[in-house]
Parts: sequence; structure tokens; C-alpha cells
Amino acid sequence: MGDLIRKLARHDDGQDVIEYALLAAGISIAAILTVPDIGASLVGVYNNVLAVVTDLVI
Repeated sequence: MGDLIRKLARHDDGQDVIEYALLAAGISIAAILTVPDIGASLVGVYNNVLAVVTDLVI
């Protein structure tokens, strides 16, 4: 049993794949959380530009 535990402790194949998967998951979560805020800001900017253009035309 002790040999099995030592063998598993030294066996690190696939560790990089798990690290990249965790990194990708973290980036995805950050993007999901920030995209709605960016969208709301862009809507505000668009509305401001629309108001300025409407004032110039009228």
C-alpha cells in the first residue's frame, strides 16, 4: 500500500492539463462577470451619442 501511495505522489502526468483547464475556467468566469457591465456602459455611450446627434439634427 505504501508503494502505491509513493508511486501516485510521484506520478504527475496530466497535471499541466488540469492547470490549463483551471486557468481557462477562471478566465471564462471573469469574462462572464464583466461582459454585462461593459454592455451596459456601451449602451450608455450609444445613448449619449444618439442624444448629441439628435440635438444637432433638430
